[in-house]
Amino acid sequence: MELDHGLCEEKVLHEQNIALARAELLDDSTAILVAELFKILGDATRIKLMHILSRREMCVCDLAAAMQMGQSAISHQLRVLRNARLVKYRRVGKEAWYSLDDDHINLLLGQGLEHVGHI
Repeated sequence: MELDHGLCEEKVLHEQNIALARAELLDDSTAILVAELFKILGDATRIKLMHILSRREMCVCDLAAAMQMGQSAISHQLRVLRNARLVKYRRVGKEAWYSLDDDHINLLLGQGLEHVGHI
């Protein structure tokens, strides 16, 4: 009899866990937005740019020189990051100076770096 009672309790626990998980499930649109964010973060060049910009504001020409890449390639990557609201820019004359959009981005980048440091 004890064995049957234990199986019933285990079944109830599973059903409760399933119900809780369903209640906490992300809606499709939120899950898609987060997946798109991680796709954007899944590029080494963009991570390098974000790391530089976590330290200081820089213009496109200086970023291109630091990364030893063409300005058009850097501009393209910055546009992707800007469209995802990961970086922002301000104009000074003809130059655009880039920085991370907000502290959340700095925390996200820092968490990623910390995580890979534990491997």
